[in-house]
Amino acid sequence: MARELTEQPIAENRKARFDFEILETFEAGMALKGTEVKAIREGGVNLRDSFCRLEGGEAFLLNAHIGQYSHGGSASHDPVRPRKLLLHREELNKLLGKTTTKGLTIVPLRMFFSKKGRIKVSIALAKGKKMFDKRETIKRREQQRETRAAVKTRRV
Repeated sequence: MARELTEQPIAENRKARFDFEILETFEAGMALKGTEVKAIREGGVNLRDSFCRLEGGEAFLLNAHIGQYSHGGSASHDPVRPRKLLLHREELNKLLGKTTTKGLTIVPLRMFFSKKGRIKVSIALAKGKKMFDKRETIKRREQQRETRAAVKTRRV
């Protein structure tokens, strides 16, 4: 919890928590180009339809949109290119084993700056929710909203 307070958020994938049941989370670095880092610092990141894939013993972040750097010129990058995720070998083996046997998937949850200024991605081992699970999530969210509104009106 203390770690989360020192990290500066860049982008969050809220849809992932709605569409998937999160089982386990991992923290990964990313191999980026210079214009991508500058574009991320400007805030041009979208993780909405992104996902992770394991290929050849390496993890890649796919469909994550990092916009063009405003002062990039001709040295700009492809906004949705595959980006290599930097994980420990044990974490890669764990992810590989669980995604192949149990039919689980890997989704990015959020992107943030670490304490040292590095750009990190929080990825999760997740299981897809069924439609009734999604309805239950919506119902719970509405109940929480109503209770917050009721508490707020009583204070005034």
